[in-house]
Amino acid sequence: MPLETVCHEVDFCVVGGGLSGLCAAVAAARHGARVALMQERPMLGGNASSEIRMWVCGAHGESNREAGILEEIMMDNQYRNPDKNYSVWDSILYEKVRNEHGILLLLNCSCMDAETEGDRIVSVTGWQMTTQQFHKVRAFLFADCSGDSILAPLTGAPFRQGREARREFGESIEPEEADACTMGNSILLQAEETREEHPFTAPEWAEKITKEKLVHRQPDLRSASENFWYLEAGGDRDTLGDAEKLRDELLGMAYGMWDYLKNDPEQAEKHRRWKLDWVGMLPGKRESRRYIGAHTLTENEVLSCGDFEDEIAYGGWTMDDHHPAGFRTSDPPNIFHPAPSPYGIPYGCLYSEAIPNLLFAGRNISVTHAAMSSTRVMGTCALLGQAVGTAAALAVRYGCLPRDIAAEHIRALQACLQWDDCFLPHHLRAVSPMCLEAELTGGGTGLENLRDGIDRPREGNDHAWHGRRGDAVCYWFSVPQEIQAVRLVFDSDLNRDSLPEPERGLKRNMFHNRLLACQTSCVPPTMVRAYRVTAVTGDGKRITLAEEKNNIHRLRVHRVAVSGCVALELKILETWGQEEVRVFAFEAVAESPF
Repeated sequence: MPLETVCHEVDFCVVGGGLSGLCAAVAAARHGARVALMQERPMLGGNASSEIRMWVCGAHGESNREAGILEEIMMDNQYRNPDKNYSVWDSILYEKVRNEHGILLLLNCSCMDAETEGDRIVSVTGWQMTTQQFHKVRAFLFADCSGDSILAPLTGAPFRQGREARREFGESIEPEEADACTMGNSILLQAEETREEHPFTAPEWAEKITKEKLVHRQPDLRSASENFWYLEAGGDRDTLGDAEKLRDELLGMAYGMWDYLKNDPEQAEKHRRWKLDWVGMLPGKRESRRYIGAHTLTENEVLSCGDFEDEIAYGGWTMDDHHPAGFRTSDPPNIFHPAPSPYGIPYGCLYSEAIPNLLFAGRNISVTHAAMSSTRVMGTCALLGQAVGTAAALAVRYGCLPRDIAAEHIRALQACLQWDDCFLPHHLRAVSPMCLEAELTGGGTGLENLRDGIDRPREGNDHAWHGRRGDAVCYWFSVPQEIQAVRLVFDSDLNRDSLPEPERGLKRNMFHNRLLACQTSCVPPTMVRAYRVTAVTGDGKRITLAEEKNNIHRLRVHRVAVSGCVALELKILETWGQEEVRVFAFEAVAESPF
């Protein structure tokens, strides 16, 4: 008897449930598309999940933290997961998809086939190991957020793999001749400081780690940023085809490293009260296939700050290029080549011209190896995912293909992303005409910052209204207005990572090594906790449009329906601890931008 094939019909199918795929699925569903998210693992998050446990890195620099859906997730985690428990973190990612209307979530489902007609994908098929069923998903659009670009070999979509020759794009950090080398894979481990002694006996297959092997770095468990990323292998081999062998090699390294820390004569005493808490069984990948899209982002475009007309996201991590030999090299294991922060990333990097209904987001976008060494970090990947999901929803609405969005609707895409709190460094957010034309009054300072189109500190100006608990601001309209939505942007402290060690690590989304002195996390005290939005009609009637008593999010959009509004008031009732209040945006619109 053949195994069952379950068929699904959606507008948009996302393959891969890391942060890029998650954000793509959520963004598309929120904007009206019917979405399927196919994820081969039993959990979401990819390299950020409890299976791999890499913290989320992103753009360097003051106030450059990624917002949008990613910051929404981060605030959920700050509020619900003060002890930084990975099971709770997994549940937050899971519920972000499960709670979103319009998403079909297929976990434990590995994409194994794709059907094409002409140059378009019409369906993908996955094998779900838990149900022993095939799932066939037909869709108008597809996004490959798998990291490894599984749809490339299945559809014939062109891709790159390895390092380009320096002369191809004029990139100074690339080798003279092209090669197949990539960055390698890593298995992470986590330790916990206790008050008792904990002996450790290594397995026989553990690699013997010595001080001499640790040429560039001695482990430091007291550093909250120590996660053993440099236990890396496979960049000089095939990180896909050799994945099983590489896992075995990396496990030997990981257990050998712990044996060194616990049993080496120079290390044993200072680590006697440390215990091994967790070792991954699934390596985290940095690089494999990269699609060739309408545009290929290069090292020089990163260095020039990436000012693109079709900018839809930004990066800001350094060009962090890892040596292909990883742990085995006597050369530096990685080089942080400078990169500006932020730099723009164009929409052309996110869709294929050869397969016109294929988008992609994550570390597999259309970039050179050099540029990918910066764009690959998960904060950036989340922004790329949100851009892809939003573009897909627009394409579904307009009945067009991704390249048509680039040609005809790029301003609509950018406006929608900015409305959803995705910062575009080179493009000012358009503000509602009704608010620009209204009289704005209230206590505090910086009233005009509420409608300047910049929702974070930039270049010496914090672009925020400053008030105190109990203060209110109010728009007065010269003619009665119809309002359908009110948009607010509060202060989640985009610089909450800028603390010294060991506290700096405590402000990352998750712990690595857990010290006795570890503190619990919380919602940033800068965040507005309670507020009220009130409309005043021409007859003097006051209508409460929204009242929140336990807000934890930076972006709040309230869908309302009120006519004849002559005044709109925002009153701050409480913060999460700080007396001063900062609000970046307070705006009303007669029609949602999407």
